[in-house]
Amino acid sequence: MNRAALEAQLAQLPLAQYAFFPTSALTFSERIRTVCRTECPRYHSTWACPPAVGSVAQCRARCLSYPEGLLLVTLTEVGDIADMEQTLATRPAHEALTRQVAALLRAQGLSVYGLSTESCAVCETCAWPDAPCRHPELMFPCVESQGIVVTELAERYGIEYQYGNNVVTWFSLLLFREE
Repeated sequence: MNRAALEAQLAQLPLAQYAFFPTSALTFSERIRTVCRTECPRYHSTWACPPAVGSVAQCRARCLSYPEGLLLVTLTEVGDIADMEQTLATRPAHEALTRQVAALLRAQGLSVYGLSTESCAVCETCAWPDAPCRHPELMFPCVESQGIVVTELAERYGIEYQYGNNVVTWFSLLLFREE
């Protein structure tokens, strides 16, 4: 990977912050999966969510098969952060940027496993569990679906994520390896 060329490209994008990291720095927790199971309405409804993504142990093994990662952060201000519809409406721009950076990594000949904010919104209705994913190349499972404690990773690499008021912080992880 030509990191200098990649960083020059990243500098042209509306990223608030980013950090390269070894995937060995990731922390996995069953507690995060409990939040998925008890609080997320998308749990048990899509290929990008538990239980379809596998156990936390399986997710950990998959993630660690990619030795390096890139943490991406975008920020968006909304009128009322408590308005979930308004807040979630800012997510597509972050997802598009995540796809753009994944394409930059792939252009350097890297294999990329992307994790982002989605429980997958590619299809109007997910094929799970009756049929295979229609667009696995477009799906980015949610970071939390893997059991990853993303705030711990952000803190370890000096990434700010609490801006208060009505600022939404979006995270993505792009895990990569040489093909």
